[in-house]
Amino acid sequence: MTLKDQLSFPRQHAKTQRFTLGVPRAFTVSPDGERVVFLRSSSGTDRVNRLWVVDLADAEGPKERIAADPVSLLGGAPEQLSAQERARRERVRESSAGIVGYAVDAAVRTAAFPLSGRLFTASLTEPVVRELDVPGPVLDPRPSPDGRRVAYVTRGALRVAEADGAGDRELAAPEKDEVAYGVAEFVAAEEMNRTRGFWWSPDSDRLLVARVDTARVRRWWISDPAHPDRPPASVSYPAAGTPNADVTLFLMGLAGERTEVVWDRVRFPYLARVHWSEAGAPLLLVQSRDQRRTQYLGVNTVTGETRIVHQDEDPAWLELHPGVPAWAPDGRLVRIADEGGARVLVVGDRALTGPQLHVRAVLDIDVRDILVSASAGPEAAHPETGEVHVYRVNELGVQRVSEGPGLHTAVRGGGATVLRTAGPDPSGPAAAVLREGHPPVELVSYAQYPVLTAHFVLTEAGERRIPSAVLLPTGYQESDGRLPVLLDPYAFPHAQRAVHSHHAHLTSQWFADQGFAVVVADGRGTPGRSPGWEKAIKDEMASVILADQVDALRALAADFPLDLDRVAIRGWSGGGFLAALAVLRRPDVFHAAVVGAPVTDLRLYDTHYQERYLGDPGERPEVYARNSLITDAGLSLAAEPARPMMIIHGLADDNVVVAHSLRLSTALLEAGRPHEVLPLTGATHMTPQEQVAENLLLLQLDFLKRSLGLS
Repeated sequence: MTLKDQLSFPRQHAKTQRFTLGVPRAFTVSPDGERVVFLRSSSGTDRVNRLWVVDLADAEGPKERIAADPVSLLGGAPEQLSAQERARRERVRESSAGIVGYAVDAAVRTAAFPLSGRLFTASLTEPVVRELDVPGPVLDPRPSPDGRRVAYVTRGALRVAEADGAGDRELAAPEKDEVAYGVAEFVAAEEMNRTRGFWWSPDSDRLLVARVDTARVRRWWISDPAHPDRPPASVSYPAAGTPNADVTLFLMGLAGERTEVVWDRVRFPYLARVHWSEAGAPLLLVQSRDQRRTQYLGVNTVTGETRIVHQDEDPAWLELHPGVPAWAPDGRLVRIADEGGARVLVVGDRALTGPQLHVRAVLDIDVRDILVSASAGPEAAHPETGEVHVYRVNELGVQRVSEGPGLHTAVRGGGATVLRTAGPDPSGPAAAVLREGHPPVELVSYAQYPVLTAHFVLTEAGERRIPSAVLLPTGYQESDGRLPVLLDPYAFPHAQRAVHSHHAHLTSQWFADQGFAVVVADGRGTPGRSPGWEKAIKDEMASVILADQVDALRALAADFPLDLDRVAIRGWSGGGFLAALAVLRRPDVFHAAVVGAPVTDLRLYDTHYQERYLGDPGERPEVYARNSLITDAGLSLAAEPARPMMIIHGLADDNVVVAHSLRLSTALLEAGRPHEVLPLTGATHMTPQEQVAENLLLLQLDFLKRSLGLS
């Protein structure tokens, strides 16, 4: 029997797409609180999402029903995705199929969604689905708030059709190949969490539409060496220090008339947020290129002129947050700000939270309160390592909605709230509809139950109290002695790994069950603790994140059975950078590394991300040189002895392009340092292919055991 036959978790992990298939997601609650809309596939291995509705007001009790089934709508035919749709899914890390996104009208009575490049609408109150006869391939269809029309993008043009498909017309057409209307440019979708490019007015009579011109953006070529007969794909990639897309914004009427929205785009070129609601004029959040200054702008819908509502400055950078800026119903500005060493919710001129909470997102705003997600702040009385909770906030105080350990988030409408929890329960994430005076309504998950159980200990390591998780082999006993160590971090901004969620640690537990003590440490730069913790990596990304991994490892060795003479590290993307960094600069601590899709030459990564932390490489070349892995300055920091590396990279990756790994391999070869390179044909940054995902775990395990002398 081969190793692959003996190990069932890698296959299950791959077939279930990390146990995400069959889990309810993408919730919308109607403003009357009578309907909850969501996506879910039919089993834990089914990739095809259906559109579902729960009728909360049904006389016989809440009932789930399918509002749209892509299998029947396509007649069993496979999906056909345009290059633009594949790129959009890559930006949002979407690897499932079927209905992967939808938009609704204001009353949540109608949903619109693309399927195989075609446009469909579904009634959310009656069993009616309609295909609209429009030009395709369709991207991002969105009903008007009154439900009478649907706007969508195709081939860079913004179009509008009546709800029955009649009267389809073009509102804005690209003037040249490098222009597109109604879409988000690369850095907005990849880094700003702004995935859309047009917004309906509350009165449904016009739209705000982004125009994206990539003529000045450098072209990169993504090829498939396994198929030399195919031409490479051209992508517009704004690497650090190079030109960004030129983004402008227009007010457009339904007859095609347009007015440009005017702001100082020289000083504030990034259009980060757009908010348009009945509570006030359109609201924009724009950023300077160095992201140290932001302006909140109100838009005059007659002239297109803007006025400054608020502006912020920070010596490091200003973070973007989900759900803000927005208007409260009484017209006050709602925002999240860094004040007094804490991240707080501000309404008008008043902070409604203090240093006890670290506010992460605004989830909903109504006349009674504001719903936010937050973790324990720098002055929390009882810090809860690795937890995120939902709170109601108003002038009278703060009330926690979620209960029990875990990662909690919510969607609210009317008197109904969908609370989603990813906690320590091995059954995985759960979602329930909460209504005052009614019992909770559990939304069924069809996700598979993992074949292993994660046994993780959350703790804080060292003087800096670095949030950490430690996992030992199932059934480990003290008499088993010290174990070889595998660090399994991400350790970069915008992602936490040491969290109180069972499924977040499944892969780490699988490695632990192969004979390792696995350590996951969230050092400085990771989110959820304080603004100062996040911004400590400014200009010194490499040295700070590496120091925290070393400090956490050594501190944890005092309490856990860690064999510090056998230490490996694995990581992907930013974690891949860290893994390579670890064995190059601290071979006295780290003895082997699995380096997945690493960013090695930081000048090759995108503007909005890289310049936030390190500035413009043209102005600060020395900062990039000492933080990168393969510059002369970076390589000069490499130490002996040389440690083995397995470098893995998808050849179709358009986010961290394969040039990063190829340049690293060349530098290692020239330096005579041992390493292996595993190219993944046709794989992107997500590596969603089932066979690839399964075998990657097995090959990593084999490499780690060989490198540490365990096999």
